[in-house]
Amino acid sequence: MATKERPAPLRLGSIAPDFEAETTIGKIRFHDFIDDNWVILFSHPEDYTPVCTTELGAFALLEPEFTKRGVKLIGLSANTIGSHSGWIKDINEISGANLTFPIIGDKDRKIAYLYDMLDYQDTTNVDSKGIAFTIRSVFIIDPKKTIRLIMTYPASTGRNTAEVLRVVDSLQTGDKNRITTPINWVPGDDVIVHPAVSNELAKELFPNFRIVKPYLRYTPLPFEKTSAA
Repeated sequence: MATKERPAPLRLGSIAPDFEAETTIGKIRFHDFIDDNWVILFSHPEDYTPVCTTELGAFALLEPEFTKRGVKLIGLSANTIGSHSGWIKDINEISGANLTFPIIGDKDRKIAYLYDMLDYQDTTNVDSKGIAFTIRSVFIIDPKKTIRLIMTYPASTGRNTAEVLRVVDSLQTGDKNRITTPINWVPGDDVIVHPAVSNELAKELFPNFRIVKPYLRYTPLPFEKTSAA
């Protein structure tokens, strides 16, 4: 029997694979869903489970902030659309949210396999048929359909939605300005002048930049330059 060929590994800079899927808002083609937006595609192991319920509620509560930044959310697990729809009622009740973003029903795990969202480490994290559940993956994808961030969490550890939002802010700020962001950066903090920018050009772009080391140059950034389109 022929072994199923594994898809090429996804890396930062890869084009997010396109797919068709059934979701809680109807059938979608992923690249059409992205359109000209940023997208966060994230998976969870199973509906009606404790950690996942808190996570989906947190994403729903923070969705207005993602929307302000031109970011769409879309979830996924290997459950049916009917299961998702019933579970959303619990999520809203527990979190006080109003979850409106789509959740993909990937019962056959085609998309999970395509995006390497399956659990290979924890062999106990399987369904009644012994098939691995989807893990807690996060993909941040830009309007060019390019994967800009990949994060993977174990089933036992809930994610931090504020960190996902912070990374979006960092990526969007970096794309609009020739800068990078330091450890623990949040909007309003000083940023780092990109190493490819000479001091001469930096004087034009960032009149108030300061040199700490030849390779480390900080600058404040006006708020209007960091706000999302």
